[in-house]
Amino acid sequence: MTLHDDEKTYRARAASVPGRGVRAAWRAIPVIRASVEQVVAVAAVFWALSANHAFIGATMRGHSLADLSTWSYGLSMLLLVTALHAFILLLLASRWTMKPVLGVLVVATAFATYFTGTYGVYLDPSMLRNVLHTDVPEARELIGVQLALHLVLYAVLPLLLLSRVQLVTRPLRSRRLLLRAFLRRCLLLGLSAMVMAGAMLLNFQAFSSLMRNQKEVRYLITPANYLWSLGVVAAQSVRGAARPRQAIGLDAHPGPSWQARQRPMVLVVVVGETARAANWGLSGYARQTTPQLAAIAPVNFPTVVACGTSTEVSLPCMFAPVGRRSYDEAAIRGQESLLDVLARAGVAVHWRDNQSGCKGLCDSHPGDRVSPLNAPGLCSEGRCLDEGLIQDMEERLDAAEGTQVWFLHMLGNHGPSYFRRYPEAFARFQPDCREDDLRRCNVAQIVNAYDNALLYTDHVLASAIAKLKARAGKVDAALVYVSDHGESLGERGLFLHGMPYAIAPDVQTRVPMIMWFGDGFERASGLEAGCLLPALAQAARGTVAHDHLFHTVLGLLDVRTGIAEASLDLSRPCRRGPVASARVR
Repeated sequence: MTLHDDEKTYRARAASVPGRGVRAAWRAIPVIRASVEQVVAVAAVFWALSANHAFIGATMRGHSLADLSTWSYGLSMLLLVTALHAFILLLLASRWTMKPVLGVLVVATAFATYFTGTYGVYLDPSMLRNVLHTDVPEARELIGVQLALHLVLYAVLPLLLLSRVQLVTRPLRSRRLLLRAFLRRCLLLGLSAMVMAGAMLLNFQAFSSLMRNQKEVRYLITPANYLWSLGVVAAQSVRGAARPRQAIGLDAHPGPSWQARQRPMVLVVVVGETARAANWGLSGYARQTTPQLAAIAPVNFPTVVACGTSTEVSLPCMFAPVGRRSYDEAAIRGQESLLDVLARAGVAVHWRDNQSGCKGLCDSHPGDRVSPLNAPGLCSEGRCLDEGLIQDMEERLDAAEGTQVWFLHMLGNHGPSYFRRYPEAFARFQPDCREDDLRRCNVAQIVNAYDNALLYTDHVLASAIAKLKARAGKVDAALVYVSDHGESLGERGLFLHGMPYAIAPDVQTRVPMIMWFGDGFERASGLEAGCLLPALAQAARGTVAHDHLFHTVLGLLDVRTGIAEASLDLSRPCRRGPVASARVR
């Protein structure tokens, strides 16, 4: 790059501007003349040095700095990252697109590096889908002083520099010149590819071992990670929109017990948010974070294996017939869910949401959101406390008819603003973190806020059960609660959730689950009297997963279909007579 030949002219003009301040200083900055290829090279080096600390750190873990090969390996990784981003920019950049494309990438990369560095997230397709589906209140909680300072350093300043760049272009007035420019670009692309290949070959054994054993680290290469993930998400969305969801459970029908039911039956399925088994009081946590539930003594499943580490993955998976054991994201997103099978059998389903939506599960079913209901004293700034999910439960029970399933999607322990998930009366563990930016609190304060949010979840669930008990003479009711995924609270330097499943810590994949049943529910379900609670308690001592939820709900409601698997129905030991059972198809 070279300074503009008329630099003195620009400085003179700046000096002649009336007044002082930012405008005069800005015009005093010299214009830099550079070719598209030169800007590409600078951007690639800038990102290699500023945006890939997490990737370099992950690849260097376990290598001794005293070993000369470590430095060779680190250098090869830097060359690989630099050449990769040069290759990407050379594909996207031209004299017309260079500045706008690079401007967008600079800002996006600054955001990506902040959240990667702060919370340890990996920007794989699942995480990017979470980002794209983040609602306004959730996004607002992620914005703070630290993010603003990071953006000034890694977005605003580079953009100011980019604005002072004047691209030097070559004339393309003839076919020969156009061909020469095309060949030049192809040559540079080939050179970038050769540097990438050479960087890998330089330390091939170490690199191949990394990709074989820790292939998730590729989602730390920024900005290539979010560009790739965005392409994957876009392709999946296009394929999904091009075809309707595959129908499942077409043979679903009511079981024999439906004919004998004398009262309405209501099953409440509460989907928890970010509650991890490690902090669940009923499961032996050092703190009693579930005192009200402990007094009720529901069936507690201490450790349930979650389908995923984010709502975007877990929610569709936990309501699919095939969950984590044979996980196929495309198949799960491309077919109907438990809600559709229940509705097909004649169950009235309703989804009430206090979070970021049902991820497509409830699109064709009745439902509502808590915030528009604006329950008094529970809502502010576009968010509502979870008691809003049950604020009209008595009226709904009084109006219930037939067999119904109410799905309640909690805000729960959604981070990082745990302190916003509970009222002051539940701020029992002190001092609690009162910051949206977790870096402004120590781990003990963060855990205190998280545990206070669990106390409030305990209260909401206990209150729901109390409302169901109060209508025991009118409605046969039951409640199932299970969290969608867990959370990291500083272990291994990680916070929040969304780690790739293969390397996710147990605190993100082990969640709590409880079940409570009213006195008449067993009889109404056609289950053997006195069998259900002991059978579930026995099952709780074994391995339970989200995979059981689909089939257990069908069993509890006595909905018969060939897609149900008896081995995954936790109520199956109490079912009198034969039931339909088949492999998932």
